[in-house]
Amino acid sequence: MVDAAMQSLPEARETTRPMRSPVTEARWVRNLLIAAVIVILAVFVLLPLVAVFVQALGLGLEAALATFRDTDAIAAIQLTLLVAAVAVPLNVLFGIAAAWAIAKHRFRGRSLLISLIDLPFSVSPVVAGLVYVLLLGPFTPIGAWLLEDYGIRVIFAVPGVVLATVFVTFPFVARELIPLMQDQGTGDEEAALSLGASGWQTFWRVTLPNVKWALLYGVLLCNARAMGEFGAVAVISGKLRGETVTMPLQIELYYQEFRALAQVSAFSLAAVLAGLALVTLAVKSWLEWRYADQLAGSRGH
Repeated sequence: MVDAAMQSLPEARETTRPMRSPVTEARWVRNLLIAAVIVILAVFVLLPLVAVFVQALGLGLEAALATFRDTDAIAAIQLTLLVAAVAVPLNVLFGIAAAWAIAKHRFRGRSLLISLIDLPFSVSPVVAGLVYVLLLGPFTPIGAWLLEDYGIRVIFAVPGVVLATVFVTFPFVARELIPLMQDQGTGDEEAALSLGASGWQTFWRVTLPNVKWALLYGVLLCNARAMGEFGAVAVISGKLRGETVTMPLQIELYYQEFRALAQVSAFSLAAVLAGLALVTLAVKSWLEWRYADQLAGSRGH
């Protein structure tokens, strides 16, 4: 009797209904959406990428390889690698320290610090480069003091290129580590400390291994952005050939020459950057597939 009465209630009857699929569109609608996505990706991503490699080989393989014997191209490649080699380790150190402080501790100004870390995502790189020019230019108090007393030129020199690159790339490592460290909490560290481990031993043997794949993920993104940055570097470098020109800037300089061989050189360097981007994407996809559970905590931003 009780069961029959319960079945007669609207709430009870509702629970007996079969679960409905959250996808209600017809099959042809789903196929149309998938086809639209593929077409958009092909037009706006794949075709331009193919065009870069086609244009690079427009005058033959020998003409494309001749680009890498040009002194300006060689200097641009070397500077790009140098800037990435300096900016990425600095961002790794900053990202680990910032993530540790934000995720493992509670202090006043924590929310403000998180907002400041995200600042390069919301500020135009051109504006960032201009700000550094206004702060550290040769005719500013700080820039003049560094140049006259120590002989250090920041703006229109390699230090300025490195500084601009560090600014636009420093959120990448921190923003990968912070959500993951917050999700993990402090239980493992407290257990290690209770067993007699020191602070450094806890960090090296517990904290860092727990976030190593997210750290590598952030390093890949940071390196890709460092090697491809244009806006901030264009403002702060002065585009001095052979001195402060990175690969993206050298591509622009080649393209503006309006010579057939220079056009091939521009697309050849662009093909190198595109190839690096594809390698980064492949490694990134492999990490997401192989270590999806360990990276899941960093997907919350």
